[in-house]
Amino acid sequence: MTAPLPTGTLPDLAAVQRRTMRTLVAAQAVGAIGITIGIATASLLARDISGSESQAGLAQTFQVLGAAVASYLLARLMSQRGRRLGLVTGYLLGAAGAVLAVLAGVLDSMLVLLVGAVLLGSTTAANSSARYAATDLAEDAHKGRALSTVVWATTIGAVAGPNLTGPAGALAGWLGIPELTGPFALGSLGMLGAALITWVLLRPDPLLLAREAAGAAPEPPGGTAWARAVVATRERPVIAFAVLAMACSHAAMVAVMVMTPLHMEHGHAELRVIGIVISVHVLGMFAFSPLVGVLADRTGRPAVVLEGAALLLASLVLSARSPEGSSWQIFVGLFLLGLGWSFVTVSASTLIAQHAPLDARTDVQGAADLVMGLTAAGAGGLAGVVVGAWGYPELSVSAIGLVVLVVIGGLGARATTRLAR
Repeated sequence: MTAPLPTGTLPDLAAVQRRTMRTLVAAQAVGAIGITIGIATASLLARDISGSESQAGLAQTFQVLGAAVASYLLARLMSQRGRRLGLVTGYLLGAAGAVLAVLAGVLDSMLVLLVGAVLLGSTTAANSSARYAATDLAEDAHKGRALSTVVWATTIGAVAGPNLTGPAGALAGWLGIPELTGPFALGSLGMLGAALITWVLLRPDPLLLAREAAGAAPEPPGGTAWARAVVATRERPVIAFAVLAMACSHAAMVAVMVMTPLHMEHGHAELRVIGIVISVHVLGMFAFSPLVGVLADRTGRPAVVLEGAALLLASLVLSARSPEGSSWQIFVGLFLLGLGWSFVTVSASTLIAQHAPLDARTDVQGAADLVMGLTAAGAGGLAGVVVGAWGYPELSVSAIGLVVLVVIGGLGARATTRLAR
């Protein structure tokens, strides 16, 4: 590692951070439409194509699985070429996946749908990586606020996305494609827009500039990325506890969320109402994240993880008691499910960004998102089986076990951060 470069040879880091934040916020707002617009219809499309309710969650499960793998691969790309190229690649792959989802509906092909879902996961991975990009040039005391601001930006597109389900269905009719594929057609445009914004405006690259300012060399290429992430985690156990909490929170959220449209449809809820419920859920996930970030910076990130676990528990109890169709329990339960996810994800991600060493930063972050995605993919796949065999209430109750692991992660993070002082 070389010595840090003199300050005079670098651009104003504070000014670059402000430009970076504006770019990431704009890209998140547009790209989120591509991620969330199909949430309310993906499980229904998979059910219609496969002819089996037990396979209804496969589309979302494969999307989560794709996000897990893409998180790691995009992290490797970012480690060598910077955040900009990695984010753009993720958005473009996601747009291709959305087009394949439309084609799957036209061809009535489950295989094409699942391939498209895997590629769609790349956009999820890109949006997740953007939250880390926000912290590259931020001071430690303000990393939570920076990260949560980018997470908040997702609210704009994410809440609008599911509410475009109805108009997207009308567009599908006009185009002569199946109604449930309309949201994916619109979503592809959002992803292309995010790619364009990032490619044009994310200059200079925040990760490369952070390394230059610190005099750190790029992470070496090759098959040692996972090994570096493991070494960093062993040296800093707080990272492992943060990953545990983040992964289990995400798994609980995905498992319940992907089965909610089916649970509501069983009670003859309209597609429009299902879209509103998903919008309320996404509102909980993203809208309050700036407040969560400030809370995490001021009161401690492990404490906010534990508060998120309490919100998740309340949401699962309400979801378990919700009747089929539309009900106040499902509205409130899904909102709290998103809010609890926000508390845990923002605070745990900030812990990872804070404690990951600069020379292995993208490796640690990519490995963390890989674990989070694989855990959620497994939970999403099992969710369809549980609902098919026992029911939605039983799924919600079983997800409480994941919340227990979130509590363990929060307590472990609190203990290890105290020991590190």
